[in-house]
Amino acid sequence: MGSALGRAWAAGGARVVTTVAGRSPRTRDLAHGLELLPSLADVVAYADVVVSVCPPAAAAEVMDDVVGATGSDRPLLVDLNAVSPTTMTGLEQRARSAGLDLVDGSISGGPPRPGGDTIVYLSGTRAREVADLAGDGIRATVVGDEVGRASAVKMCTASVYKGTTAVWAQALQTAYALGVLDVVLADLAEEHPDQVAAAGRRIAVATSKADRFVGEMDQIAATQGAAGASPELFAGMAAVYARLAATDLAAFPPEQAADLADLADVLRRLSP
Repeated sequence: MGSALGRAWAAGGARVVTTVAGRSPRTRDLAHGLELLPSLADVVAYADVVVSVCPPAAAAEVMDDVVGATGSDRPLLVDLNAVSPTTMTGLEQRARSAGLDLVDGSISGGPPRPGGDTIVYLSGTRAREVADLAGDGIRATVVGDEVGRASAVKMCTASVYKGTTAVWAQALQTAYALGVLDVVLADLAEEHPDQVAAAGRRIAVATSKADRFVGEMDQIAATQGAAGASPELFAGMAAVYARLAATDLAAFPPEQAADLADLADVLRRLSP
């Protein structure tokens, strides 16, 4: 996601820099087309805007690393991670303690691509500055001046998108184990033919990212609980993704998982 956002902003005319210091060969490959600097300190020293895109569980650590790498310059920080409004408020406090402004952001949709329509929700007093950055395939939408609002949007939309995927994985794995998969798929196809057709790929790709989704489900549970809704549902979703993350299928990178369209094969790979 981060590399695709970088290429989209670069296509819009921005100079985009990043670093792959200490990262995996896969991450280095995904960073193709971006200008690489030796270290995070170099990135922070150069940039006017520093964007964080990482697994939710790492958001605070990354924020601390960015703040620690900041010298006399004062870049605008943009956190696009899938975290609760409360977590985002804590990240803003970390930034503010170092004299830095933070824009809250969240991403809806897949990695941006030329001509695509990935939505980036933004909030905070300087959100408009980020929204004005042109990006091919990015639709920036400011949802308010208050940090936490963009994260609130993500927590609600992701609960539907990723929660629904978890329900499909649970239901179809159960049907496969009990020998009634064909009948279940035929029934579901009456109302959801497109989703049935795409179920194998959808479950495979989600499983390849399941370890990252566990933290996101925890953040959703905390958000819903704070809003007076039941946190137990997404505590359960976190358990679903933790189980998926322990399967053989989780070892596939998302690029390879996207090629696994055979539902029965995908479900077989999820079996204990």
